[in-house]
Amino acid sequence: MSNATRILLALAAGLVLGIIGASVAPKASLDIATVANPIGNLWLNGLRMTIVPLVVALLITGIAQTAEAARAGRIAALSLSWITVIMILSAVVGAVLTPLLLKIWPMHAASADALKAALGATGPAAPVPPFSEFLSAIVPTNPVNAAASDAILPLLIFTGVFAFALTRLPRGPRELLSGVFSAIADALIIVIEWVLKLAPIGVFALAFVVGARSGTAAFGALLHYIIIVSGVGLFVSLCAYPVAVIGGRLKLRDYARQVAPVQALAISTQSSLACLPIMLKKSEDLGVQESTAGLVLPMAVALMRATGPAMNLAVALYVANWFGIQLGPAQYAVAILAATLTSMGSVSLPGQVSFITAIAPICLAVGVPVEPLALLIAVETLPDIMRTLGNVMMDVAVTAAVGARDGGEQPDAA
Repeated sequence: MSNATRILLALAAGLVLGIIGASVAPKASLDIATVANPIGNLWLNGLRMTIVPLVVALLITGIAQTAEAARAGRIAALSLSWITVIMILSAVVGAVLTPLLLKIWPMHAASADALKAALGATGPAAPVPPFSEFLSAIVPTNPVNAAASDAILPLLIFTGVFAFALTRLPRGPRELLSGVFSAIADALIIVIEWVLKLAPIGVFALAFVVGARSGTAAFGALLHYIIIVSGVGLFVSLCAYPVAVIGGRLKLRDYARQVAPVQALAISTQSSLACLPIMLKKSEDLGVQESTAGLVLPMAVALMRATGPAMNLAVALYVANWFGIQLGPAQYAVAILAATLTSMGSVSLPGQVSFITAIAPICLAVGVPVEPLALLIAVETLPDIMRTLGNVMMDVAVTAAVGARDGGEQPDAA
């Protein structure tokens, strides 16, 4: 049994036992919840302690890898252009589509209130500062203090500047520093994997608290969350078709036919890397030159998660809506920037690891509580299928788009 399955079962067991306990012995259930709540929070803190150093290390290594790829030539530079545009547009889609879906189909007010009470109330969002104050605050006077106070956006700005400066160093120092930060990221990922091994205990404790305090409202709220976030991912996934048709100059039926086996493998494996061999084959069947596909696809798998910015931002905006936090235009701009940067830094990480490292910084950047992420990670298995599906579809579409500008011949429609 996979750890993701164990976490999901722990969530279900905790909710059911909490609900049953609340109906059979309410006082005893609340007493148990009082004990269980610190256990769940202890596990959540174990994840939170890795966020800032891991985000810094991943962003630096991600920019370094991108710079190395850009040095590979014209095709690599063209690929990076497509990847960057797709990631930015994905974040914009998440910022626009999530509030729209929540307006069309809002979470039931009773469920939202019950879950807020179960997870603990949060204060109102800080007022949006004037634009001049916001602009001056994004450059930190003390990066260490920014890290210590969870000031994510200034920290990301400093880290990005540092990472780009690193790419201008001579080869020896550049590779040395890149290796150091890569090792830091690898070590922190091991720490997160250790913490995730304990996830069934932490999730069970938090789920019991939610079940005991909110009752059956939790089930409906989690289902609503899965549908909303997966809906945002589905929209991004469908955008792969116009990218292939317009950017790749393919016929819709040709792209749909060739990408279907890739979609099936993505659903079954939930791994873009596992789909790489069949993506290479299908890209060549679509007329992309073997040399081009062999360069672009590995880059896309390593550097691009097309659904990441949109779905990660959707999670943060969902939690904001859940807690009644109103975000202004400046906060949306910050969220889009954070979603793009953290998604580019979290590629090729396991789904549960990237869930925390990519979404928590967005929440921290706009003043959204991160505590609900401890529950939402338990149902990430279902949205993660949509994440992988959209990623591989866009990988093939972008490869076709780059191939169309590399002189690749497209096959005649069958």
